[in-house]
Amino acid sequence: MMISPRCLASLLFVLFVSPPPVSCAEDELDARIKEVLARPHYKHSRWGLLVVDADSGKPIFEHNPDQLFFPASVTKLFTCAAALIEFGAEHRFRTPVYRRGEVVEGTLKGDLILVGKGDPTLGGRTDRNGHLVFKDSDHTYVTPTSTLTELPDTDPLAGLRDLARQVRQSGIRHVEGEVLIDNRLFVPSPATGSGPKLFSPIMINDNLLDVIVKPADAFGEPATARMRPDNDFSHIDVQVQTGDRNSKSRITVTRVGPDRYMVRGRIQLGSKPLVRICPVENSELFARGLFIETLRREGIRVNASALHPPPAISLPETDAYAGLTRVALHESPPLSELLSVILKVSHNLYASALPLLIAAKHGKRTLADGMALEGKILGELGIAVKDIALESGAGGGDCDRLTPRATVQLLRALSERPDFPVFRAALPVLGVDGTLVSAIPKDSPARGKVQAKTGTYADDDLLNNRQFLRSKSLAGVMTTKGGRRLVFAMFVNDVPLPRGVGSSREGKVLGELCEILYAHTTGAEGGR
Repeated sequence: MMISPRCLASLLFVLFVSPPPVSCAEDELDARIKEVLARPHYKHSRWGLLVVDADSGKPIFEHNPDQLFFPASVTKLFTCAAALIEFGAEHRFRTPVYRRGEVVEGTLKGDLILVGKGDPTLGGRTDRNGHLVFKDSDHTYVTPTSTLTELPDTDPLAGLRDLARQVRQSGIRHVEGEVLIDNRLFVPSPATGSGPKLFSPIMINDNLLDVIVKPADAFGEPATARMRPDNDFSHIDVQVQTGDRNSKSRITVTRVGPDRYMVRGRIQLGSKPLVRICPVENSELFARGLFIETLRREGIRVNASALHPPPAISLPETDAYAGLTRVALHESPPLSELLSVILKVSHNLYASALPLLIAAKHGKRTLADGMALEGKILGELGIAVKDIALESGAGGGDCDRLTPRATVQLLRALSERPDFPVFRAALPVLGVDGTLVSAIPKDSPARGKVQAKTGTYADDDLLNNRQFLRSKSLAGVMTTKGGRRLVFAMFVNDVPLPRGVGSSREGKVLGELCEILYAHTTGAEGGR
């Protein structure tokens, strides 16, 4: 039988030009992902993955989707979702100052009371345009060997300055009584995960003093250091030497007493200034001291001393503030910007605060109250909360466990809400910003196509002098090369890391999985 030239050309086109059958593409995707999961260094580990079509919910790939995994900071997806639903994207925190007593010829014959309302930043991360800003590496994660060299170009005392200016504008030039901080909105609770631990209703500069250490111009000379925010009641004793150009910097900070810190170590010759942090133990006294100094800088004479705790003066009953005169009010940027800081840099302190702020809105004061309310919010969203366990807002709690299915379920439920664009925009972007900035090569085709929350938690394996990676995780949304929208969750738990290898190795592996999904997921709906 003869085949015409036209038919022959058509046959050759089908054989050599047409795309491969969908099943072949699915098999290739399946094989590539399984190859990653089966690598030798995961022989003692557990993987959990679920990837679904964003529109239909049909699975593209799954592996242990219903097992519980230690999620680390992927927990923040649930916390931030609950806060967004509870407060709304445009919610702003309002911090007031009241006077107790009369003002006579510019002198307040009584006390000034700053009432903490849970504003996590109190102006300290606000730029000149009034927006919250961040660096991809946040100061809350600084360690003795960190290489953080700069902080956001913001004023950590901006909120206090705003309040002090308003106090002066109210006519007060002299405070004869005390300066008090009302810190009763909720019970201060420690944050989980890395970084500073204490979140409280009043908080300045993340309850931290930043110490910026600068090397001398010559080897062996002492380095110099300055504090941020600068103040007259905290003291740092700095003994840091300038090493040679081949030495590694290592600078430790030790708290040796109230507002007293010892800074020791070595900084490399020629390096940029390095940031170290001094955690504050008493947020109330820290805020009070800074507020007193800020009032004075605004030209208000204050009899109270920042060096001495206030006497046992009773605060007004909570409902008594309605009968006092408010002399200042600071308003934060919208919650949408706070969520962006939390999710982009994985800010443990702020995420730990959100359940407490939810509790406070309902007149409750404990973390347990806030977590119970969060569970109710998530349940009403349609999340199977009985299939997961959470004890913290940030991740890192011993009880925190999530399944890939519940995580995907959360993201798909959020995608049906009108405020989902706000949530999605707050997520780190693969290869672009936040904790995903270095997860893939800069020239990767998947760069900018994935928006997802990372999670990392590692312990020290002292027996083997190495790190033990309890969790590396990633969950979010992506648009593939073929234009298909996916929702995914990836968890790997219990990875013994070789000496000298950090968790960034697994971060790049999760980035690689995103690249595989981006390049090899077919455009047709209903893959495996």
